[in-house]
Amino acid sequence: MAAAQAVEEMRTRVVLGEFGVRNVHTTDFPGNYSGYDDAWDQDRFEKNFRVDVVHMDENSLEFDMVGIDAAIANAFRRILLAEVPTMAVEKVLVYNNTSIVQDEILAHRLGLIPIHADPRLFEYRNQGDEEGTEIDTLQFRLHVRCTRNPRAAKDSSDPNELYVNHKVYTRHMTWVPLGNQADVFPEGTIRPVHDDILIAQLRPGQEIDLLMQCVKGIGKDHAKFSPVATASYRLLPDITLLEPVEGAAAEELSRCFSPGVIEVKEVQGKKVAIVANPRLDTFSREIFRHEKLKKAVRLARVRDHYIFSVESTGVLPPDVLVSEAIKVLMGKCRRFLDELDTVQMD
Repeated sequence: MAAAQAVEEMRTRVVLGEFGVRNVHTTDFPGNYSGYDDAWDQDRFEKNFRVDVVHMDENSLEFDMVGIDAAIANAFRRILLAEVPTMAVEKVLVYNNTSIVQDEILAHRLGLIPIHADPRLFEYRNQGDEEGTEIDTLQFRLHVRCTRNPRAAKDSSDPNELYVNHKVYTRHMTWVPLGNQADVFPEGTIRPVHDDILIAQLRPGQEIDLLMQCVKGIGKDHAKFSPVATASYRLLPDITLLEPVEGAAAEELSRCFSPGVIEVKEVQGKKVAIVANPRLDTFSREIFRHEKLKKAVRLARVRDHYIFSVESTGVLPPDVLVSEAIKVLMGKCRRFLDELDTVQMD
């Protein structure tokens, strides 16, 4: 019985010990365990696989993906970071820049501004094309000149009162439609995601006048095209009490974990510790600093239960980004199968 439990733990749990982590590598491949059928079975995979949305708002999404291997989870994460396309500033035509920000630094800052435009409605610009068209390019104009405020108090030292347009924000960027873009895209849909991103600061007499061209690209080519601020996953925590923990020890145990993980309840006049919500734990391993408690708890993670966190830059909603990443992964699988068919035919 103990041997069977040890095998099951090795197959399904990553165990965090005081001085290391056990069962890190996947071992449930065919023939590795006697009495287990680990051969690939599509029906079994479809039965065990599921996706549960835990939280979603305008810019962030948390969901559980259960029943997959780490390689698939990591491929999904990398696609979100580097292979889902967006629109970003690629070329900056500087007509006048008398600010203290050099042209190259200014162009780099502009490139990192997220642009609210659906990349699915645009094509990739052909390599070598100097002039963009309405199907592959967006244009923005930025023209700001700083002047003194004639109504400012003489004894004022506040730049916000002394100067007009001394801070250049993304709200100063004006969309310049190309071709029939004004008819295709309603007013206000093509814009920077945030209108309060500070681009540069000016003083009286200084001016920035430039034209920006945005193209479609992917994060693999440049980080400015990445559609997510972060895309990460972690394994679901699994915390098991190996023996009853009561009284003052229960209170001490609850303080070793993140709030909400361990609760102390009154049972028959005694304070007893129970595992309430292991999902909230960050595994600081504080428990291993307490000699009396560290043998009472087993810290582990469920091997095939991934908690994904996706935070969009605002270019597209996070649920759309996830669906687009799935499409990219499906496309990769199709290309791989086509290559296999081609090799077999040869």
